[in-house]
Amino acid sequence: MSGPGISVVICAYTEDRWEDILAAVSSVRAQSRPALETLLVVDHNQALLDRLGKEYKEVDDVRVLANAGPRGLSAGRNTGIAAARGEVVAFLDDDAVAERDWLLHFAEAYADPRVMAVGGRTEPVWASGRRPAWFPEEFDWVVGCTYRGLPRGRVRVRNVLGGNASFRRSAFEVAGGFATGIGRDGDKRPLGCEETELCIRLSRARPDAVLLIDDRAVIHHRVPEAREHFRYFRTRTYAEGLSKALVARSVGAEKGLESERRYATRVLPAGVARGLRDALLARPGGAGRAGALVAGVLTAAGGYLVGSVRSRRGGTTFSVPEVEVAVRE
Repeated sequence: MSGPGISVVICAYTEDRWEDILAAVSSVRAQSRPALETLLVVDHNQALLDRLGKEYKEVDDVRVLANAGPRGLSAGRNTGIAAARGEVVAFLDDDAVAERDWLLHFAEAYADPRVMAVGGRTEPVWASGRRPAWFPEEFDWVVGCTYRGLPRGRVRVRNVLGGNASFRRSAFEVAGGFATGIGRDGDKRPLGCEETELCIRLSRARPDAVLLIDDRAVIHHRVPEAREHFRYFRTRTYAEGLSKALVARSVGAEKGLESERRYATRVLPAGVARGLRDALLARPGGAGRAGALVAGVLTAAGGYLVGSVRSRRGGTTFSVPEVEVAVRE
């Protein structure tokens, strides 16, 4: 096998996703370019840890680990990074399945030694069988998927998206791990942006670093029924605003909001115009999509303002841990 060895980290926290977790692991084990190993990191759930340990006890290329840090996705990923033996560490959501050539496309990009991170395309799998008519593609990031407005092909980006991403192990050596206190924590408020903050920190530590998205590296992410409703949409956009305020405080508004300015001034207005046009043509969901776009912007802006005030008062903090990476065999 040519190219870098790739360790895949899947973080899990609830037995409610048991079948999803098994499917995610199976998709990694079926890759056309095999992973060096799959690391299942369980977030402070002893019952799930024991159950997965029993499930994969006789499987040589799957290791089950307990989150060694505080509760939350960032610490779980850091646990996986510390244990990984591959030159590259890839991350897959526990409720997603990867297409057969997912790791192949990641590996190809790392032929360039300047490349420090590669992400892919994440497609939604709606629980209801189809996208809700009111749900705009410009806001697919709300459900952890690739959204309208991202560039196509293999292109340079400011940051990759965490549920479908990979990094050279050396990236964590120079920039540290995922920040704790900024991302998701089980079923609590759906914060995010930990991968954005890490990527900006990495680019500062290594100004020559190249970060890419290759939209041929595809995963399919399950969207549960509860996340198909406007209530979740509103909660998630507000939480994104809170998270962006933390990132802006850490790395500065210029870098922290660089991509968001283009998104807000170009992508979203075009989406509103499409929605209004569809409404005039009596196409289903046009008015709803236009309204959701406006509501999403306003809710995210409200979260950003609240988060900025809290940050200035010192009420919300996060930390960036150093990550000791495993010695390669």
